[in-house]
Amino acid sequence: MRVGVVGIGWAGQQHLAAYSRMDGVRIVSLAGMEKDLRDSLQAEYSIPSAFDGWEEMLQHGGLDAISVAVPTFLHAPISIAALEQGLHVLSEKPLARNAVEGRAMVDAARKAGRVLDVAFNHRRRGDIQALKQIIDDGGVGRPYYAKASWLRRAGIPMMGSWFTNPELAGGGPLADIGVHALDYALHLLGEPKVVAVSATTHSELGPRGRGGNNRYSAMAASHPFEVEDFASAFLRLEGGATLLLEAGWASYREVEDLLDFTVYGTDGGAELKVQGAPMAAVGELKVFTDKDGENADYVPPAVPGRAHQAVVEDFVAAVRGGAEVWGRHDGSLALSRAHIIDACYQSAQEQKEVRL
Repeated sequence: MRVGVVGIGWAGQQHLAAYSRMDGVRIVSLAGMEKDLRDSLQAEYSIPSAFDGWEEMLQHGGLDAISVAVPTFLHAPISIAALEQGLHVLSEKPLARNAVEGRAMVDAARKAGRVLDVAFNHRRRGDIQALKQIIDDGGVGRPYYAKASWLRRAGIPMMGSWFTNPELAGGGPLADIGVHALDYALHLLGEPKVVAVSATTHSELGPRGRGGNNRYSAMAASHPFEVEDFASAFLRLEGGATLLLEAGWASYREVEDLLDFTVYGTDGGAELKVQGAPMAAVGELKVFTDKDGENADYVPPAVPGRAHQAVVEDFVAAVRGGAEVWGRHDGSLALSRAHIIDACYQSAQEQKEVRL
C-alpha cells in the first residue's frame, strides 16, 4: 500500500511514524513547505519523493492513499482532489471548517467509492475504551446526563496564526479541541442523536494577548484574534439525555490541561479525569455503583491507548477491506460532528437554542 503524507507538523509526524511501523505499507511521498524539516523527515523515513505542495504530490501519482495533516481550510480541497483521483484519504480533525465543506468531502468519497476517515485519536485512549466497555455492558444503567471537557489554562495555539482566524480554522477551541470531547462523549454514550443545542462562546483573554505559553507559541501574532477562547454547549439528546460540553484554550484555572468525562446513569456513574500536559497516558477512572444497598465503587483497570497508531491502522484495515467495507468509511460520522459544531456556533451567535 503506497501512501503519502501532506503536512509535516506534529500531526503529520504522527502519521509518518504510524505508517512506518506497519507491514505492507510504504511511504512514497511527502509534502510540506518547511524545507529543512521536510528534508529531515524524508531522510528519516527513506521517502522517495518530497514536494513543496500537495498539488505536486497528486500530479506525481504513484499513490493509493494519503494522510491530510494541514490547517483546517485545506482539508476539503486536498481531500476532494485526492478522492477524485481514486485515492483513499485519512484527514486530521475536524473534518472541515464547516458542515457544508464536510458534505462536499463525504459526497466526493461516496462518488469515488473510496475511504474517507478522520483522525479522532482520543476515542482510542485506553481509559476511554475501558469506560466504553463498562457502559456498553450496562455498568451504569441508562445514561441520562454526561459532561465532557477539554480545558487549558494558557493554551492558545500560535495566536495570530491560522488557528485564530475563523476563515482558516472555522472556529476556536470548540472546533479545535472541543470536537475531540464531543466525539469521545457521543462514542461513549452509544452515538445518540443530538436533537438541539444551546451554546455560548467567549473571547476574553486572546484579544488582549493573554492565554499563550511557550509550548503553544502564543505571541507570534500575524493576524488579529478573531475566534472564541472558551465555549460551552448544552446538548439535548434523543431519548431525553443531556450532554454538557466545554472547550477552552485559555481561562483562569489550574495550570495543567484537563480532559474529562462524567456520566450519571440509572444504576451507576463514572468519572474520567486526564490531567497534565502532555496528556497522561492513563487518566483517573472511577465507577460509582452499589450492590445490595451498599457502596460498590471501584477503579477499573485501563492501559495506555495507541492514539494515532490505532487511527492509522484502522484506516489501513478499512482500505484493505475492499469495496464492501469502503462504503462504511465515507466520513459520515465526522460530518455529523461538523453539523453539531455548526449548530453550537449558530446558537452562540443568535443566543437561542438551535434544533438539528
